[in-house]
Amino acid sequence: MTGLIETVNWVKVAACISAGFCMGFGTLGPAIGQGFVAGKACESLGKRPESANIIFRTMMAGMAMIEASAIYALIVALILLFVI
Repeated sequence: MTGLIETVNWVKVAACISAGFCMGFGTLGPAIGQGFVAGKACESLGKRPESANIIFRTMMAGMAMIEASAIYALIVALILLFVI
């Protein structure tokens, strides 16, 4: 009986560590992408301030698409934490 309890504890430990890695690496790409998009939007606003509305709307649509992959990483991490 003791072996089963220790095995379950190691599975929980592995799931928690995996969830941490999932969030760490799963949000690294979106963070870099959002910084790149915001930087390019600022450059565009500096070059053409009269088209600020179009640039802002396009930037926000791009940010929403980028953020979707970070939300997927969050869902996988939550599944690892609460299903096991």
